[in-house]
Amino acid sequence: MAFKREKISYSAKPLPNAMDVAVEDMKDLAEDFRDRMANRHSIRDYSDDAIPKDVIEAIIRTAGNAPSGANHQPWHFVAIRDPEVKAQIRAAAEEEEKAFYAGGGGDEWIKALEPIGTGWEKPHLTTAPWLIVIFAQRYGEFDDGIRYKNYYVPESVGIATGFLIAALHHAGLYCLTHTPNPMKFLGPLLGRPKSEKATMILVVGKAADDATVPEVAMMKKPLSEILTVI
Repeated sequence: MAFKREKISYSAKPLPNAMDVAVEDMKDLAEDFRDRMANRHSIRDYSDDAIPKDVIEAIIRTAGNAPSGANHQPWHFVAIRDPEVKAQIRAAAEEEEKAFYAGGGGDEWIKALEPIGTGWEKPHLTTAPWLIVIFAQRYGEFDDGIRYKNYYVPESVGIATGFLIAALHHAGLYCLTHTPNPMKFLGPLLGRPKSEKATMILVVGKAADDATVPEVAMMKKPLSEILTVI
């Protein structure tokens, strides 16, 4: 999005699509969404069934509606279905993962991953019909090419990623957050500018018939451990 410097000004507009939910209905709505999201699972076993591009586009539009610092929307999503590009990403990611599991990740981190059952091989990167690479934009540019600073970039991109994951689940798709370390290979491979930094790969598709999840992944902290009311 190219801002014009001479057109940056404040203008108040009436709240569009204003919600007027009755207080007595709020808990039911909150619990319905909680129950739906409680059925979300990260998987590594994907069907290769094709998912139409317009489904992915609708989901990305949801992510683009996330709030962001100064409304700069400092994100970019690259959705990949090309088998050759997915194969290149898998090859590069597995090189990083080999180094990680060979000791680069440190004993404590590798030990923490044992209950998840992960290793350096990432076949899901090529089996799943889509990969979505999420980029954070360190800075933007006005329409005349002058740079401007983006604010709260990690926070903004994190919120947009949350919207994206929720939208994928709502559409009946599974995803896996994958963060090979480092991820510097993704920018040049996908033709992204130096202003952007890859933050995550989302593996996206339908579950294979024999898909499994680690037992430990079903364990969630109780409300008493994640909430303090003052």
